[in-house]
Amino acid sequence: MAQESNRIDVSLEVGKKKTFAAALDWPGWSRSGRDEPGALEALIEAGPRYARALKGTGFGFRAPGDVSDLVVVERLEGTTTTDFGAPDRALPGDDAPVDPAELERWEKILRACWRAFDAAVENAAGKTLAKGPRGGGRDLEKIVGHVLDVDAGYLSILGGKFKPEGAASTDEVLAGVRRAILDTLAGRVSGEVPDQGPRGGKRWAPRFFVRRLAWHELDHAWEIEDRET
Repeated sequence: MAQESNRIDVSLEVGKKKTFAAALDWPGWSRSGRDEPGALEALIEAGPRYARALKGTGFGFRAPGDVSDLVVVERLEGTTTTDFGAPDRALPGDDAPVDPAELERWEKILRACWRAFDAAVENAAGKTLAKGPRGGGRDLEKIVGHVLDVDAGYLSILGGKFKPEGAASTDEVLAGVRRAILDTLAGRVSGEVPDQGPRGGKRWAPRFFVRRLAWHELDHAWEIEDRET
């Protein structure tokens, strides 16, 4: 799917302390700011990085150069999770049917986000990551562990699971979880994996899942890049 114009439809999740702006057609391209203008500016600033992440997908993504190219089509009230620093609200259209072409596109985008994260980890190996203003921040190994834990947690919410065999390495477990994510995502779209859990709890809609997962992968990839010293 090539990008036909620089018009980008955006949703805003507006919390009391933070606002997230997300490009609806481009999972993973989501950034936060203290308010709506700040979130939209942050989204524009991240456009070239997102373009680099999607290089090789064949989508022809072009980063817009100005906030005027962003069109806010959804505005939702945020939650405490929003203010903590993660997008948390599903959109009204997230439960709409998914066709095979859209599923294939999601798979390509998720693989691109995973490649971006893996490349950031590889480039930062052996380097010190700068601490935050208060001396905090995970080291590289802990970031990788955190992303792996979150990937597994999101997989469970989608309706899947992965159990590593024996003394598997972190890379092997990460690869296994990613395969399980793609398999479970396909199962949700086809209806083989139900929308509700065994106790009746509603699972994340595939669209929301893809946006949230892709955002999390790139958020930490870019964190690593920004903290390299």
